[in-house]
Amino acid sequence: MKNLEHRLEAMIFASRWLLAPFFVGLILAILVLLAKFAKELYSLVADVFSPSSHDAVISILTLVDTALIASLLLIIIFSGYENFVSKIGVGDHEDRPAWMGKVGFSDLKIKLIGAIVAISAVELLKAFLTSTQYTNEQLAWKVAIHFTFVMSGVLFAVTDWIVEGRKNKAEQAKKIKDI
Repeated sequence: MKNLEHRLEAMIFASRWLLAPFFVGLILAILVLLAKFAKELYSLVADVFSPSSHDAVISILTLVDTALIASLLLIIIFSGYENFVSKIGVGDHEDRPAWMGKVGFSDLKIKLIGAIVAISAVELLKAFLTSTQYTNEQLAWKVAIHFTFVMSGVLFAVTDWIVEGRKNKAEQAKKIKDI
């Protein structure tokens, strides 16, 4: 019976590798974003002498938005792989991000919602700069959706703060008990 239990647990543990193709897919998504970024940058440079600075601002905001999304994907890839599949063995490489290996699920959640809020803010700014293309109702929905993202981020942070406070109180109580 112990042998069967050991095999089952080994299979369950090995199943974490089923997540690896998802992270490879996200790397491919970053490559797609890179192509879209290059296309938008080319358009911006090609239109540098056009009379409309308004279009340049929209194009730059699109570049910022694309970079934010790519950064978000990279955070998800690194932390997801390290938290659920395997440690990334680059040793003490000088370019290793300081947060790598230290971003837990709670931290990832906060980083994710922070990036979503930033992306939403950029999209909202782009919508306001091109507000003639939208109805007031569409703009109101964009503001409401952005506000929902902001409030979700605040609620996630408050929840984590409460949980962390409870952990600290439990640790302090244990230390006092041990004395």
